[in-house]
Amino acid sequence: MDGSAVLITGATDGLGRGLAADLAGRGARVLVHGRDPARVERAARSVGAAGSYVADLASLAEVRRLAEEVARDESELCVLINNAGIGSTLPGDGKRMESADGYELRFAVNYLAGFLLTRLLQPVLIAAAPGARIVNVASAGQWPIDFDDVMLERSYDGTRAYAQSKLAQVMFTFDLADRLGDAGVTANALHPSTYMPTKMVLHARGSGVDSLEGGVAATARLAADPALDGMTGRYFNRMTEARAEEQAYDTDARRRLRELSEHLTGLAS
Repeated sequence: MDGSAVLITGATDGLGRGLAADLAGRGARVLVHGRDPARVERAARSVGAAGSYVADLASLAEVRRLAEEVARDESELCVLINNAGIGSTLPGDGKRMESADGYELRFAVNYLAGFLLTRLLQPVLIAAAPGARIVNVASAGQWPIDFDDVMLERSYDGTRAYAQSKLAQVMFTFDLADRLGDAGVTANALHPSTYMPTKMVLHARGSGVDSLEGGVAATARLAADPALDGMTGRYFNRMTEARAEEQAYDTDARRRLRELSEHLTGLAS
């Protein structure tokens, strides 16, 4: 990882901050992202980050600005870790909320923001190929997407909204692997650990199950382990390759999700 530029979204606490410290310790030029300027500054200082960025991923305009700033500062991006996300109860205590663009909030933050950021940063990822990597931090909690009610306007449940957004991440990962394989950029997703003691987990259930360190190790492996060079289009449960929800393997469903996402983010035009 010596000198390799690594962008980690949601790096001000929890898994993201642990990853930033781990990869900086391996010699990476870590770029940290967060929503709150003061917390971003503290995290950057704590891990010795090479760069820091502030953006609210609930706004696609801010996601675009984030991509522009990273591409301005970095001619090559070796690793993109889409880690930022919100849980089933925080914010909103389980109530349906919308993003700045009017989309269901969990779908927007957990999935659409990473979709748009990744697509906009593809040129600088390809510039770092072969060997550039995209790592999407998903979850074992996955729910099939109802394309007739993606924004869950007819029936809303916070757990379903979260799980749907996480399956969308996995579907996007598989799609990326197909599209970027010839460019020398790999894409993989994982469930890093079960109920790590992060802010969103503690808010939802009061206590954790697995350690944060285990999640950091599993995610850092996908970002940095040379033994995984060239491996792409996989979903892992911690350190072990696993089977995602069946819809992730439906090429028509992945196409529908890609086309919908391009429309919602403005990439289709």
